[in-house]
Formats: sequence, C-alpha cells, structure tokens
Amino acid sequence: MKQDVRILLLGEPKVGKTSLIMSLVGEEFPEEVPPRAEDITIPADVTPEKVPTHIVDYSEKEQSDEVLRDEIVKANVVCVVYDVTNEDTIDKIKTKWIPLVNGDAEKGNKIPIILVGNKSDLRSGSSMETILPIMNQFSEIETCVECSAKNLKNISELFYYAQKAVLHPTAPLYDPEDKQLKPLCVRALSRIFYISDQDNDRILSDAELNSFQKSCFGNPLAPQALDDVKTVVWKNTSDGVQDNGLTLNGFLFLNTLFIQRGRHETTWTILRKFGYDDNLELTDDYLYPELRVPVGCTTELNHVGHQFLQRLFDKYDEDKDSALSPTELRNLFCVCPYMPWGPEVYLTVPTTDEGNISNHGYLCQWTLSAYLDIHRCLEHLGYLGYPILTEQESQTAAITVTREKEVDLEKRQTQRSVFLCKVIGPRGTGKTAFLQAFMGRNIVIKENSSSAFSPYVINTVQVSSQEKYLILNEVDVETEFLKASDASCDVACLMYDASDPHSFDYCASIYKQHYMESNIPCVLVASKVDLPEVKQFHGMTPAEFCYKHRLPPPLPFSSTFLDSTSKNIYTRLAWAAMYPHLNGSDMSHTSFWLRVALGSAVVAVLGFAIYRAVARLK
Repeated sequence: MKQDVRILLLGEPKVGKTSLIMSLVGEEFPEEVPPRAEDITIPADVTPEKVPTHIVDYSEKEQSDEVLRDEIVKANVVCVVYDVTNEDTIDKIKTKWIPLVNGDAEKGNKIPIILVGNKSDLRSGSSMETILPIMNQFSEIETCVECSAKNLKNISELFYYAQKAVLHPTAPLYDPEDKQLKPLCVRALSRIFYISDQDNDRILSDAELNSFQKSCFGNPLAPQALDDVKTVVWKNTSDGVQDNGLTLNGFLFLNTLFIQRGRHETTWTILRKFGYDDNLELTDDYLYPELRVPVGCTTELNHVGHQFLQRLFDKYDEDKDSALSPTELRNLFCVCPYMPWGPEVYLTVPTTDEGNISNHGYLCQWTLSAYLDIHRCLEHLGYLGYPILTEQESQTAAITVTREKEVDLEKRQTQRSVFLCKVIGPRGTGKTAFLQAFMGRNIVIKENSSSAFSPYVINTVQVSSQEKYLILNEVDVETEFLKASDASCDVACLMYDASDPHSFDYCASIYKQHYMESNIPCVLVASKVDLPEVKQFHGMTPAEFCYKHRLPPPLPFSSTFLDSTSKNIYTRLAWAAMYPHLNGSDMSHTSFWLRVALGSAVVAVLGFAIYRAVARLK
C-alpha cells in the first residue's frame, strides 16, 4: 500500500476547486477565495486511512501547460470538478480533462479519476443522469460525488473517495468493460481460497470462513451473517454454494460483488493480509523476511515449523497412505507460482516402494531446504501461507538459527540436529551408489528410470539415542577443490576405490590440502570391497596413513552387499560430525584388522633383521 496520497484537482475556471479545498481545511465556506489554494498536507492521524494526503490545486491562469503536465504525472488520483448547474463544464470532462489526464496511457496504467459535481446547493435535482454515460465510457472513473463547498455537503467524503481510489484501486482487480475479475486477481484469490480450505475438501465450511474472517478482519461473522452471505451467493451462482459451504467460484463471486458495490477495500484487506502489493504480487517483505544468520551458524526447522509442515502433509495425503503421490505433491504446491521440488527430489530423500515421497522423506526435503537455502525455504513457506495459518509475524518463526560452530567445539557439545558430510573421491569410486545406499536404494536399478541427478541426499540416523539428520553431498571432482569454503562441512568422507591402485592417492592429497590442519573430522571409506583388493600406489597403505594422521581406520563399503557393516558407516559419519573433538583421538577404537596389519609389518621387519644377523655369522 502506498505510503502517501497526492490528490490533484482539475476543472474549468469558477467550478469551485479552490473553494472545496478551503472548505475542507477551514471547515467553513471562505468569504474570500484566492485564484489558487496553496498545496496542503493533511497529517496521517486525521485521515480515515491513516496515510498522509497531499492536496494540489490547479489554476489555468496562474500555471503553465508544462506545470500542469508535471502535476498530472506526480498525482496518484485526479479529481475533475464540474459545476452541476453548468452543462458546458460537464461536456469538458470527456472532451478536455480525461483525455488530458489519460490520453496516452495504456489500459491498466491509467490514473484513477473522481468526478466531483460542485454547487449542488444551487440545483434541486441530480446531475447523475448526465454523468452516468461518461462514467460508462471511461473505465478509469472510480466514482462521482455531488457536493457543495458552500454548505460543506460531502466535502470529507470527496477526499475519502479520492484516498480510497489510490489505496484500494479498482484497476488491478476488476475489468469494468468485461464486468469480471482480472486474471491476476483470480490467481491471488484462488491461492487465498486454497490456503483457507484447511481440510482440502474444496469448500470453505463455516469454521473455515470464520477462521478466514478473523484472520483478515479481526472478528468472526455471526451465524446469521454467515447464512446471509451464502444465501446471496446461492441466489446469484449455480455452483457457488455446495454442502452448505462456499466453493471457489462462490468465493470469487463474493469478491466481485464487493468491488461492484464499491467495497473494494474489503477485497484489498484480504489481499494485503495474504501478502499482496498493489500489483497483486507477493511483496518481498512477505516472502523474504529478514533473518540474520551469523558466520558459522546454520538454519534448521524448529518444532513449530515441523508441526505446520506435518499438518500440510496430512491435508494433501488424500489416500492416507503416509506418502505423497506426484498428483498429491502438485496439489500441495498449487499455491506456488512454480513447482519448488523438481524430479531430483526422488533421488534426494527416502521414498516408498512405489517411488512416492514418504512422510519421512517429505520432512527430510524441507530440512534440507532450510539448511542449504534458507531464503528459498522462507519463500516457499510464505507461498503456503505459514504466517496466516500459524498467526505468526513471519516464516522466521519456523526457523532456529544454531549457535556458532566454534562455540560447539569449545563446549564439546552441540544442539544441532542437521549435519553436512562432503563425500569426496575420484570419479568412478562409487560416490553416487554410496549416497543412494543411504536412501536404501540400489543405484543399478534406478539408473535407467530417470535422467535426474542430485548431488545431495538426506536421511536420519541414531546417534547416542538421538535422531539426527545427515546430509551427504557428493563433490564433483571435475570442479577445482581449492577454496576453504568448498571443503567446509561437519565431517568429510574421503572415499577411494580399493580395487583401483591410483584411487587413494587423490584422497591423501585432499586430506593434506584441506583437512590435516582443520577441526573438521575425516572418515576414510574403502569402496568396492567386493572386488579383489590391490595395493595403492601411495607412499604408505591407507591403514598406515590413518594411523599416522590419527584417523579412524578405513571403513569397508560395497554397494553390492549392503550388510550391517556398510550401513553403520552412516552412523559413524554422523557420530564424527556430532562429536568432532573425539574423532581419531582415541586409538583404542582401532579395528582388529588394522592392529593385525601393523603387527604383521613389525614381524616382517624383525624377521628380516634376524635373517641379516644370522647371515653375518655365517
């Protein structure tokens, strides 16, 4: 809504433009009227709409055509004043003043016009019979007010209607020529209807109508008023009322009726409550509320956000199978201007055996969105009507900003629920299979079904009897992995192919370059252990490398045989992320096979030394 209103008064000389302004300000008819009134500003606190209002007079004698054109450009609304006793001033409305104001303007961009019939005290009848054809000819005319500057009749009303034409404009909502709502208005009101239909039965029940009424106007409707509304809709539409509730067509008709009866401020109150601006677009303030996230902090959905999203899931899970089919998912996001989740979501989160997004997977995707792109997450929550349905100031009420990671490290504990793991390794190592195995899927089966790809997956794991979200991010080895920000995460999973002799060298290089001097814990994973193991072309074996750098020994993984050992890797990653100060610090967790490997190496060295000693004695 505009922050102030600028009203320009135009008309033929002697019609009483200046008298109208002076009667409004002085609350009495002036004995002496100057050629032109000075520009005045009415403070916000004395106007009905609580908006500062600037009133500008025009005098053909005192001002040039250039000044007039400049004033028209600056005006939000123009009052064309005529003398109800002078037919010539009425003719000039359509032959001179309206063409001057809006002659070059395109449809939809015209300045709203209020027709003002002054000197009604000098005429017994009304001029409306002459004015109506003009109003029907020019769609930009909002209304006509007959008044009298002399006896102060309708003076305040005149300027109220002028304010209203700016703050609650008809043009974006309604096409007077077609006598119907404009497409953008239908789109906005349809979104509002779907958000307000809380049980998804395509009807607004009495309870839903009252909830909507209270949200927009502060008070519910009385039972009789509800019945009266439905009766009016029922009498004027064939499908506006169904099962004693209001359908979408009924809701649209009701708003059309408001506008046709000059009550478009009612429709604007509804639209603005749901976040719309004067162009019927959702405002940036509504979609992107300010949320400060300091460096080192992350963003998570809190329990209030989870509750809202769960209610939304239950609303659109029509067959109650605890999963969303593609159709149900599209219906859930029908209030968004685009589909927020693409086909890659089916690779990112857990799905059912039928390939639908499970309730768990749905919450996982929202958790991922809040963590990776909080502003996009807030935008989507805004589209879905979060502030209205939860009666919160903004979507930020659904989000928790965690404390800085440095504080977590210092205190050796964290309240975070979501952790990020970068999965790094040469191409062909099996990173994608590792990610999909976390979803319980076999990558071989899924490869032919879709061309979609997701570098992320998210699921939950149990860590110390607590459920935590773990995000795995597959790092593309084709991109340069040099910046510290690229390496930043809660835990790094360095994966090498146990059957490829060159594979481990890459992981060792990445570790030394990015993680050796950092506080980020690392876990090494040896993939493809179902294939014959080969010696790695590195200065030391992976087990020796881990021992030297005080890392846990490499964990074996095979996508072909997903046994408990392979599945426990994900818990180990989450554990390392949650307790980074413990990772690798206690070598008592070193596996038996590593001890055996190191022991064998020691025995071999001792054996060779004894052999040389015996050889010398010979």
